[in-house]
Amino acid sequence: MKISKRTLLYSLLYLAALLACDSFSKFWTFENIAKMSWLYPSYPYGGIAVFKNFLGISFSLNYVQNTGSAWGLFSDYQIPLFIARSLLVGALIIYQLFFLKKQYHAFALTMVISGAIGNLVDVVLYGHVIDMFHFNLWGYHYPVFNIADMSICIGVVWLIIYSIRDSIRDRRTNAH
Repeated sequence: MKISKRTLLYSLLYLAALLACDSFSKFWTFENIAKMSWLYPSYPYGGIAVFKNFLGISFSLNYVQNTGSAWGLFSDYQIPLFIARSLLVGALIIYQLFFLKKQYHAFALTMVISGAIGNLVDVVLYGHVIDMFHFNLWGYHYPVFNIADMSICIGVVWLIIYSIRDSIRDRRTNAH
């Protein structure tokens, strides 16, 4: 089943909105926040404090250059990583346009694609991905991330939920 024109339109609008928000937040971070450094050993580590120790959670805006994938993995392999990401994005777009069987999966898949494109754009423009959201959760420094990363994670979680729900529905249908 091909994606409907309406679903495609909504997907493109979301993609454009996410890319605009993601690009703006990264440009703003690049222009206004000093690169995060552990030379600043205490909160907000050279960034902008948003809140500190609210029920044990602190949040700051920091500028981190990520040359790898999630959590900086594979940072020594930037070119192969860029090629792999590009091929994956291309494959996901082709899948969504021509092979997607369930229309309600389109938005979640668009979230994944949008986030991946946002991070690819960073690599082209800056030579690295710009991350800025830094949480300290009860003493644990969660890896710094950005809007594109959030979109990818939320999209993947939705796809998993949809898959579980579809599997349950199929079992119920086959049981009757």
